[in-house]
Amino acid sequence: MSSTTHTDQLTVLHTTELSIGGMTCASCAARVERTLNKLDGVAATVNYATEKALITHPVDVSADQLVDAVHAAGYTAVLPARRDAEDEDERDDPTRSLRQRLIVSVVLAAPVIVLAMVPALQFTNWQWFSLTLTAPVVVWGALPFHVAAWRALKHGTSTMDTLISLGVGTAFLWSLYALFFGTAGTSGMHDVFEFTLRRDPGQGGIYLEVAAGVTAFVLSGRYIEARSKHRAGAALRALFELGAKDVVVLRDGRELRVSIDELRIGEKFLVRPGEKIATDGVVDEGSSAVDTSMLTGESTPVEVRPGDVVTGATVNVGGRVIVRATRIGSDTQLAQLTRLVTEAQNGKARAQRLADRISAVFVPTVIMLALITLVAWLAMDAAPVAAFTAAVAVLVVACPCALGLATPTALMVGTGRGAQLGILIKGPEVLESTRRVDTVVLDKTGTVTTGQMSLVEVHVADGVNEAEVLRLAGALEHASEHPIGKAITARAAERSGELPAVKDFQNLEGVGVRGFVEGHEVLAGRTRLLRQYGMELTGTLAGNKQEAEAKGCTAVAVGWDGRARAVLVMADTIKPTSIEAIRELRKLGLRTVLLTGDNEAVARSVAAEIGITEVHTEVLPSGKVDVIKALQSNGHVVAMVGDGVNDAAALATADLGMAMGTGTDVAIEASDLTLTRGDLLTAVDAIRLARRTLNTIKGNLFWAFAYNLGALPLAALGLLNPMIAGATMAFSSVFVVSNSLRLRRFQSRRP
Repeated sequence: MSSTTHTDQLTVLHTTELSIGGMTCASCAARVERTLNKLDGVAATVNYATEKALITHPVDVSADQLVDAVHAAGYTAVLPARRDAEDEDERDDPTRSLRQRLIVSVVLAAPVIVLAMVPALQFTNWQWFSLTLTAPVVVWGALPFHVAAWRALKHGTSTMDTLISLGVGTAFLWSLYALFFGTAGTSGMHDVFEFTLRRDPGQGGIYLEVAAGVTAFVLSGRYIEARSKHRAGAALRALFELGAKDVVVLRDGRELRVSIDELRIGEKFLVRPGEKIATDGVVDEGSSAVDTSMLTGESTPVEVRPGDVVTGATVNVGGRVIVRATRIGSDTQLAQLTRLVTEAQNGKARAQRLADRISAVFVPTVIMLALITLVAWLAMDAAPVAAFTAAVAVLVVACPCALGLATPTALMVGTGRGAQLGILIKGPEVLESTRRVDTVVLDKTGTVTTGQMSLVEVHVADGVNEAEVLRLAGALEHASEHPIGKAITARAAERSGELPAVKDFQNLEGVGVRGFVEGHEVLAGRTRLLRQYGMELTGTLAGNKQEAEAKGCTAVAVGWDGRARAVLVMADTIKPTSIEAIRELRKLGLRTVLLTGDNEAVARSVAAEIGITEVHTEVLPSGKVDVIKALQSNGHVVAMVGDGVNDAAALATADLGMAMGTGTDVAIEASDLTLTRGDLLTAVDAIRLARRTLNTIKGNLFWAFAYNLGALPLAALGLLNPMIAGATMAFSSVFVVSNSLRLRRFQSRRP
């Protein structure tokens, strides 16, 4: 994907996006970024989470040169346009090969680990059976680690893959030595865990369970990570799919359905009720109501008539209209929103794993310590086997078995418990943000409120029966397709049961509806409609209407037989849990802000009811991003809760994005957390659970390193043979898993 810009010096610059492959940790992204930035005039940003590089470069630096530079660094790079030609299944599920490695490795490693840990199960020649199962795990299952370690070695660096590859390889090679040249291959051999500290050549012990187990554990963590990264790009895919795929154009007096790509500026196209508006344009003929909530957050459908501007991808919920296209392709509002999400994702901080940061020092230190141990023992005239055994013990005891479990087990338990509570956490990067969040920005429509119009009040004139008003108005509106009419009908049917039939129904443009019900000429709509038929709102009813509109509600006047009979008040109602959720957020020490595309009267009314004082109203999608950035520039760490397409860019820009699962797929995919139950108390639970899970991961990593560092001196002194080193790693893994399982006891704030 490329675009062209100009600098102040009139130097033509291109912007190119590359899909980067082969990155296994955040340090890989940093290495690719450094490599690209060494090219003259090139400014690159590489996002590890989305596996994308956004590069600004002069015209004389071609895309092929950028790809070659990435290849020279040891990684792959593909232009998105070329990637489209890849195998469809692989693009749909890029984790397939990793999942296959994980499944095969787990199936083969499980019996190896069980046999090693339970001596009673060790049958005659069991060690050769374990070797047969372990070999494909080490050679094929761990191949990505070996390849990444070799690539890092060629570039003079080391990563967690280096230690994994060394630990797995060393344990496997030492086991081969013990089996073929030591005593471990003897028929009837049994392996036992001994926790005594003694000097031992170690020729009779095998460590196949270490090699197989570490591979399976780390592969499980990589698979979880890969799935999270794949979802990071789904927001853009959902945005691209949101627009209409085809359109009915009017050419030479005929209606012709064509692909959206064939539509041209100035052409007229037809939009029937229930259809998406194909592109941005101006209404040329007809009138209707358009649901714009997915772009603006406005809860009430907007009435449109000839001359009014409409936006592509919004939904026509009323009558048939003809629209003249004014913007197409990349110039539409939907395309601009897509760019906003892209920029927000590319600008998001690239969180680097704590284990990766420590491994930058830990890995070379362990390797150096193993070499020093070997040389020191040989210098003291120790037997070569004893010297090598001590060096192997150093590597094995430092092998990151528990490190491979620390993050994925806490994530699996935490996300599993979260799923039970209606919370979907997308990955460990998300958890880093929750620890520092101090401000929560809330969208109004669909988040704090239900997002659907409801009949909240019925005001009747003197001597008029409320049940009769609802029955007649509900029957009249039953013939209407307008959302307000449907809400009135639903309430009337709930109150009165079966409604009478309507005759001679008329939908009067932009003012209301008219028809005959049970012999009465009934009108419902704006006050000017009733006035046209000699029915004036007076006295109490006029006051009721003014009061409703002052609160930001919609007032529907109802009259029949020459007299105004009632005022029906319609509003987007507040969710039952919203008020309590705001209180809970404050208990967590969080500042709350209401952010909406609705008008000020509606927003202030809702904010006052739920207890929020800071409100931003009539904000468009780009404005929401600006509000988030302004809060961040003032030093705040911001969480955003929303549900609509109009919230997608803000969700991606915020330090922590939380989407209501009752909202659009675009908002869900752009977020970091998804709240499937659709109420704010679940957002409270999400923050609490994310913080608890993060703390568990931190604790797991601490103890994983603590076991390693505590055992390293013992291994170097020859007091810890490789078998005991393997047992230590097993015990550290049990501890990490047990610590993670405590997350299952997390309790919700919801009733």
